[in-house]
Amino acid sequence: MEDARPAGILQRLDYLIDRVVEAVAAALVVIEVVILFAGVVWRYVLDLPLVWSGELAAILFLWLVSLGAVIALRRGEHMRMTFFVSRLGPAMRRYVARTSAMIVALFTICVLVPGISFTIQQQAILTPTLQIPGSWEVAGQMVALALLFYTALRQLFAGATPTELLVTAAFGLIVGVGLWFAEPLLDAIGNGDLVVFFVVMVGICIFAGVPIAFSFGISTVAYIFYTSDIPLSVVVSQMDQGMASIELLAVPMFIVLGLLLEMTGIARALVDLLIALVGNRRGGLSYVLVGAIYLIAGISGSKAADQAAVAPILLPEMRRRGAHPGELVALLAAAAAMSETIPPSLVLIILGAVTGVSISALFTGGLLPAGVAALGLIILIYFRTRHETPTGLRVAPRQGARLLVVAIPALILPVLIRYAVLEGITTATEVATVGVVYAVLVGLLVYRCFDWRRVMPILVETAALSGAILLIIGAASAMAWSLTQAGFAQTLADIMGSVPGGRAGFMAVSIVLFIVLGSVLEGLPSLVLFGPLLFPLAQQQGIHQVQYGIVAILAMGIGLFSPPFGVGFYQTCLIARSSSDDALGRIWPYMAMLVVALILVATIPWISTGFLP
Repeated sequence: MEDARPAGILQRLDYLIDRVVEAVAAALVVIEVVILFAGVVWRYVLDLPLVWSGELAAILFLWLVSLGAVIALRRGEHMRMTFFVSRLGPAMRRYVARTSAMIVALFTICVLVPGISFTIQQQAILTPTLQIPGSWEVAGQMVALALLFYTALRQLFAGATPTELLVTAAFGLIVGVGLWFAEPLLDAIGNGDLVVFFVVMVGICIFAGVPIAFSFGISTVAYIFYTSDIPLSVVVSQMDQGMASIELLAVPMFIVLGLLLEMTGIARALVDLLIALVGNRRGGLSYVLVGAIYLIAGISGSKAADQAAVAPILLPEMRRRGAHPGELVALLAAAAAMSETIPPSLVLIILGAVTGVSISALFTGGLLPAGVAALGLIILIYFRTRHETPTGLRVAPRQGARLLVVAIPALILPVLIRYAVLEGITTATEVATVGVVYAVLVGLLVYRCFDWRRVMPILVETAALSGAILLIIGAASAMAWSLTQAGFAQTLADIMGSVPGGRAGFMAVSIVLFIVLGSVLEGLPSLVLFGPLLFPLAQQQGIHQVQYGIVAILAMGIGLFSPPFGVGFYQTCLIARSSSDDALGRIWPYMAMLVVALILVATIPWISTGFLP
């Protein structure tokens, strides 16, 4: 049998790195599930808390997401904007890709070198419970930075012509030397240098297709290097603090839960029940799609996982019934944007982690606003489909009852997740592991739908997506620290405080800001960056923090799934296997309805706070 392994030293090294990193990352996902679930069982069932479980899980978590960031870079799965780059010619795209790889390599080496000394310093600090050196935690980031640097160099040089390398190096040299000569000017303009680094440089990097995390990272490193005497090790320290929040442990757990929904048959059972209830009506499958996203979002924390679970089941049948491909994209994108506040949304968890708002309160406050948005979509679907001829078959009562019985184990899962958190059985961090164990058992014992061959890809995908998300949070935390040190928080407070209209004006400006940032920055980075700055200002205006958080997330979701810049829109096109051109003219009524729902949530605090204790 012919050896399938690649030839060549570097190719073999790439192959080895891929296999080892993926295997270790997948194992860490499983270990995290076991540790967190064991912590719940020992504490709640046996009344013997494992005091060390949280600390060990936090250390392994940083290793997991660090290695996941490496997998994401090697696969090209880091979040980036491709709107402009995709419209360039092939030759120019190659130059832009080389420049992007150079920026990633520069950032990683600039952080890796001082990071080694930071790791050595952490050797003397022992963890509170396990009494192991703090360097064990940071070492995962150092290993990942070294692998990221190697990967970026491979992407820079692979298949490059001497001309491409020369032009890329010349560009980097010109920018670096130019900033060095401009240091007196940067000193003279005071906080104007924030515009140079955090508006101009970040903007150019993002629009050039550099991954968002590395766009933030290189701009922060450049700002600190050219405008201060602060050692670059502070970037490692701030990234570590940003990524080490215990609440963020929930991110990979909810991602793996979301990916399990389709494989275990849970998503299929829910969708089949909804089809039986309303699938034979005018626009019936459109109602089913909105309802399915709403239900599945109450189990998964990832919108991509929600869409991927629903689309393969519903979209082929919707096409067979004559639905326009662009309409499918528009509805799927709008439904995903609607569901951003349905617990256990990852965005709710991350927002609570970076702003200090109670995650349980955000979980409670997010359901009804999503219901208002879903109702708006349903009303719009009714008017858009009222002249259609029903094409589905009416399900007999006996068949409907059978589907309801089949769906009961699936319907229990979202209830179980919310009950476990709200009753204090588990924390928001731990509850996903309960869902994972339940989903696996249901898939194995009830639905008999569990493909062991897909387990490894699901675990690797979990690590890659978690790494991409957490690297953004880490880089954004370092960037936010730099902005705070420069006095930007006070400047922002002065600007927002001068907005006319008081509370209403502040809320309106915030909505526009988060829609724009959600479109350009993919939402999550904007929350990490501006959440800690804007939430205290909202509280000063008399706005409840839960209401403000829900409004910010809904606005971010609208921007994320809106063309022409929203990454979520193009992700939806890929999942639906449709052209973005087909959807451009059809998505705006849906987004307009979501904006109406957003305005209702922003003007009526009770919608998001009425059920809070």
